Amino acid sequence: MRAIVYCAFFLLFVFAGCNKSSDAAQPVVPPSNFNLLSYSVDAVVSPTNANSIAVSPVLKFQFSTAINRQTVSGNILLNDAVSGSTIACTVAYQNGDSIVLLQPSSVLSYLNKYSASVATTLKSVAGGSLIAGTSFAFSTKIDSTDKFTQISDSALLDLVQKQTFKYFWDFGHPVCGMALERNNGDNNVVTSGGSGFGIMAMIVAANRGFITRTDAVTRLNTITNFLTTKCTRWHGAFSHWINGNTGATVAFGNNNGADIVETSYLLQGLLTARQYFNSNTDVNEVKLRDSINSIWNTVDWSWFTQNSTQKSIYWQYNPSYTATADIWSIPVAGWNEALITYVLAASSTTHAITKDVYDKGWANSGAIKNGTSYYGIVLPLGQSYGGPLFFAHYSFLGINPTGLSDAYANYQTQNTAHTQINYNYCMANPKAYYGYSSACWGLTASDISGSYTASSPTNDQSYIAPTAAISSMPYTPTQSMNALRFFYYKLGNKVWGNYGFVDAFSLNNLWFASSYLAIDQGPQIVMIENYRTGLLWNLFVSCPEIKTGMKSLGFTAPYL
Repeated sequence: MRAIVYCAFFLLFVFAGCNKSSDAAQPVVPPSNFNLLSYSVDAVVSPTNANSIAVSPVLKFQFSTAINRQTVSGNILLNDAVSGSTIACTVAYQNGDSIVLLQPSSVLSYLNKYSASVATTLKSVAGGSLIAGTSFAFSTKIDSTDKFTQISDSALLDLVQKQTFKYFWDFGHPVCGMALERNNGDNNVVTSGGSGFGIMAMIVAANRGFITRTDAVTRLNTITNFLTTKCTRWHGAFSHWINGNTGATVAFGNNNGADIVETSYLLQGLLTARQYFNSNTDVNEVKLRDSINSIWNTVDWSWFTQNSTQKSIYWQYNPSYTATADIWSIPVAGWNEALITYVLAASSTTHAITKDVYDKGWANSGAIKNGTSYYGIVLPLGQSYGGPLFFAHYSFLGINPTGLSDAYANYQTQNTAHTQINYNYCMANPKAYYGYSSACWGLTASDISGSYTASSPTNDQSYIAPTAAISSMPYTPTQSMNALRFFYYKLGNKVWGNYGFVDAFSLNNLWFASSYLAIDQGPQIVMIENYRTGLLWNLFVSCPEIKTGMKSLGFTAPYL
């Protein structure tokens, strides 16, 4: 009996010892970490910068395991990318909590950027961590409702001209009266070419009663007095940028002297003003015309052919350099925005160029011609697809292209073809940018995000400049008016402000300029007026010198 008891105790001891050994060897298994398998916003999978997303989107995140609901808040977020604020969302779950759905608690703003993110501190039900987080951005769609009350097209054109004119009236330099280069730049830097556009805008404003004729003449006399008594000039020509207080030259890139093309834009405006303010009894108008004639007759156009040694006008004279190639930079040649320079140079009664300078320099001995068809439209002159649309604007604020021809082109055909190609390119939208349409088009030089560029079909970065389509109204009235309506009614305050339409925008990148530029605001006012009444065209080509000069270059037109 005693042996049996001893044996039982022994077996119990051995069994207990074995259990202790087994418990001590058992490892603690950590919870498995997990993956984000996919994500989407409104069924757009793995978006990077998705556009046209609804204002009540559903964001879907699928994970490799069930998610701990208590950790979703603060780890899966939707933010306003502009303000940085977090958007309150409702959360739902599917597929055993491995799918998380977020939807904003209230509708998002139209045409706004948002960002979504998933952090690695998100936990699974088992306690695992997310192996890799993610973030992505998307933009909401256009609100198709009108932002302003519908008015007649005529009233809308009045409004655009009047509002845009405020740029030149409000941003006229307090000392010299000339136009600031831009609203968000140096308040002492004025622009010679942009001021020429502004002078033409003042004529429209006086003619339409936005300002009085007397106020316009007073401002213009301030400008011409500054130009004649304060400004540094080289053989009569002005610099691109000018200090509005002193008249000293402000360097424009490497250009530290005269800019004959910008001088041409200034004179285009001044000669147009000379023809409009034609009273012989108002002493201030007589004084204005005398000052304009003094400025006009002083410019030595022939000197800008390197003192008559070259068969081309040179754009810039840089007196601080020593090498000829640096002193005289950029021949004004081929098709671009500078036809007005050759017209004025040939029209001078004191320092005119000869026709061979036009033919060999500007027309490049005929190489100016293009003749290629783009979108079924033959382009008579210039680079592939026509280049930026300001080529069809700047010189033609004063030069009337209607029925105008020379040995190289019909200029009504040229500018209409150029504009239609630009329009058709935006319609075709080969880069698939969001927002391009029959009502949202127009590529030209403008501000873009972080820079400035000359947009065109061969340099398209998704930035539409309102001035491109609006200033093309004489060439494409239907398409331009459709664009103007879209900019005003559909985009509204995104692009419409105190001085008309902002310089540019991108619906693809969801960027809207805050800037206004003189060289982009002026053509809108002037070319709308030329479309409506032909006022500036009629005034400029009424200059007897211009008629003579254009004929000397071989131009023909009904008005010549």
